[in-house]
Amino acid sequence: MRELDETDMEILSLLAENARRPFSEIGDEVGLSGPAVSDRVERLQEVGVINHFTIDLDRAQLRAGVPVLIQVELPAESLEQARDRLRDADGVEHLFVTSEGELWFYARIEAQNVRSWIENQFADVAISDYSITLVDTVEWTPSVDGVEFALTCAECSNTVDSEGETARIDGEVYHFCCSSCLSRFEERYQRLEERA
Repeated sequence: MRELDETDMEILSLLAENARRPFSEIGDEVGLSGPAVSDRVERLQEVGVINHFTIDLDRAQLRAGVPVLIQVELPAESLEQARDRLRDADGVEHLFVTSEGELWFYARIEAQNVRSWIENQFADVAISDYSITLVDTVEWTPSVDGVEFALTCAECSNTVDSEGETARIDGEVYHFCCSSCLSRFEERYQRLEERA
């Protein structure tokens, strides 16, 4: 396994701009063949840097309600339940949890039903309060420029570098900073599997 190089970062940047860009076109930009770009993208998917390809809808064109930014104040014990509820809710496009444990989300909801929509979403979730802000315009510009990617060891959470190891366990790919972490992880995984 190796670290992400400059070419990987360029490929990610081009895909962030347009995930449907042909690999041959990306290859022309980064100095590789289309199949070489395909191999790199496949490797980035295997190591978990690329999770999936998606589309960016302009919901304003679809008349899908008014855009709102909602801040929810809630007790810490309600956070996971609230996140689960919003993750599957129609109209919710982005979900954020701040370092202070506040829950913010961006959604498009029917204008006359915003408060009742919120109350329905949190009917059985303890929340303290919420505030609604009407959003005028939205720009979502995912970019990988100015960031560095580092794989994290599944055992100790250290950064995995070029001397790290990768293992496929029960169909999942895991990354480790050293062989000791890989051994500890496999042993613990095996013990848990035997108990199940």
